[in-house]
Amino acid sequence: MSDGVNRFLGDSIGRTIVKLIVVSVIVGFVMHMFDIYPTDIIDSVRRFIFDIWHKGFSALGRVGDYLLLGASIVIPIFIILRLIDLRK
Repeated sequence: MSDGVNRFLGDSIGRTIVKLIVVSVIVGFVMHMFDIYPTDIIDSVRRFIFDIWHKGFSALGRVGDYLLLGASIVIPIFIILRLIDLRK
């Protein structure tokens, strides 16, 4: 059992805990220096996902406008080309 845990952690339990504590203190200090908090990160990710969600659906709503705009050029050209093709 102990060998499996050591293999999973990459080292003994005690050394892994010490490494995690040291890295946590360093990361915490750097985050404090830049005034970054976990709630800020979570809020930013949440806002990012909502922005993508809302902008994506607003873009889908504009597809109808794009369709009509493009059709106002494509359909007359298509009809003219078909009429020219019928004469041959």
